[in-house]
Amino acid sequence: QVQLVESGGGLFQAGDSLRPSCAYSGRTFRTDMAWFRQAPGKEREFVAGIRGTGDTTSYVDSVKGRFTISRLAAKNTLYLQMNTLGPEDTAVYYCATRLQALNPSMRVASSYNYWGQGTQVTVSS
Repeated sequence: QVQLVESGGGLFQAGDSLRPSCAYSGRTFRTDMAWFRQAPGKEREFVAGIRGTGDTTSYVDSVKGRFTISRLAAKNTLYLQMNTLGPEDTAVYYCATRLQALNPSMRVASSYNYWGQGTQVTVSS
C-alpha cells in the first residue's frame, strides 16, 4: 500500500518562499511523482513532476523559474521549493505518484494512482 502525506502549507505573503514536502511510503521505488494544485472553483492543475529515474522534471509554465521539484530517496520525501509566491499560487497542493507510466505525459492527473490529502497554501497580496 502506498501512502503520501503532505506538510508545509500555511498562510504567506506575496514574495515569500516555502518548501512543502510529501513523505511517502510503500511501493514507490523509482515511480514518477508530481505536485498538483486545486484552487477554489477550479479544476486540479498539474504543477510539477519528476521521473522515477530522477533525470527529468516538468513544470507548468506559470511556475517555471519559481518552483523546483526534487526528491530525496534516502528520506522518502518529495519537495516543492516555491519562490516568489503570488496570490495566484493560492490552492490546495497535492502530491501524487503512479506505479506505471502508462501515459507518457506526467501532466495527466488521471494517470496517477495514489494521492496525498493535500496541504493548503494561501498567499495574500
